[in-house]
Amino acid sequence: MTGDPSGTPPADRLAPGPALAPGALADELRRLAGAPADGVWQGPGRVNLIGEHTDYNAGLALPFALDRRTLVAVRRRPDRRWRCWSRQHAPEGDPEAVEVDLADLGPDRPEGWARYVLGVAWALTAAGAEVPGLDLLVDSAVPLGSGLSSSAALTAAVAVATDGLAGADLGAEALVGICHDAESRFVGAPTGTLDQRAVLLSRAGHALLIDFATGGTETVPLRGTGPLVVVDTGVRHDHATGEYGARRADCEAAAATLGLPDLRSADLASIDAHLSGRLAARARHVVTENARVVATVDRLRAGEGIGDLLDASHRSLRDDFEVSCPELDAVVDAARRAGAEGARMTGGGFGGSAIVLGLSVEVARVAATEALAPLGRVPAAVFAAVPSGPAGRVS
Repeated sequence: MTGDPSGTPPADRLAPGPALAPGALADELRRLAGAPADGVWQGPGRVNLIGEHTDYNAGLALPFALDRRTLVAVRRRPDRRWRCWSRQHAPEGDPEAVEVDLADLGPDRPEGWARYVLGVAWALTAAGAEVPGLDLLVDSAVPLGSGLSSSAALTAAVAVATDGLAGADLGAEALVGICHDAESRFVGAPTGTLDQRAVLLSRAGHALLIDFATGGTETVPLRGTGPLVVVDTGVRHDHATGEYGARRADCEAAAATLGLPDLRSADLASIDAHLSGRLAARARHVVTENARVVATVDRLRAGEGIGDLLDASHRSLRDDFEVSCPELDAVVDAARRAGAEGARMTGGGFGGSAIVLGLSVEVARVAATEALAPLGRVPAAVFAAVPSGPAGRVS
């Protein structure tokens, strides 16, 4: 998705604390489960450098994995039950276990945060994998609902752990589909596959160019871009409902009016000739955003600046796709006034985070704090966006 949990249920929007070290998380699972962990796995958050709301339009995007990660300590059980704990959903004391027999998974069981975890079990089972019973303890440093793909980080960590313990060896490409099914079919979030590809296929120091028409990916070095900083506005969103789905429906309607299978095949001349109003604006964003992704990749390979492309992407998302919000606009405008080379909202929108190019963390924090103060807010987090590697085992 160009979004994210981000499809996090409203009652579950709790701020993450710093993730425990893998060894400490394993020790905590042993205390809760009464037996040693078999290992600890991780899934990274992701930030989308450019290419927003293009994934479900067969377009192009350029995300990269973050060094902020979700950890999951796991042990096998002798039965067919999954017992799940989350340190983010236990503000005081021990987390409460969510326990489900795999045979009982269904449209309304379980509810809440564990639905993402157990959606992986459901998707693996649907794909024909032999899924073992597991105990799982989750900890995360990826802010929930921030546009940084905390849901994909969680499902990827669980998927690579389950794949490893089951000995299935499905491979990263297959796990992209498993994690997407967990979110889109089991949880019900109408997402594309941007997030899952980013967290499972990225390479440290690189962005991942994704062509959603072909499924092809290519790594693009991010050397020499200048510092990249994420500003989490603290405005939370839920892509499982509402506006995200409405934008997707608009794009489908625009493509149908043009007689095309998707908006990847559209051009500005046909949009101007055959569309008007809201549908024209939605289609115009998708077409111009794909062109900006291509230009960004070309400039990165040539060692040229990309700030103006980030700025143009934000204007298009704000004006044509209408998925920004006052807080994101304020942070982006303040960053530019503070000397940023470029800035844009990142993720599905309606809240979440902005990515800023060319400012230090401290300068970006001051600019964002001053920008959000008149709106009665402070930044939830401001941190360096370090391009990192994919989900995998850590201990």
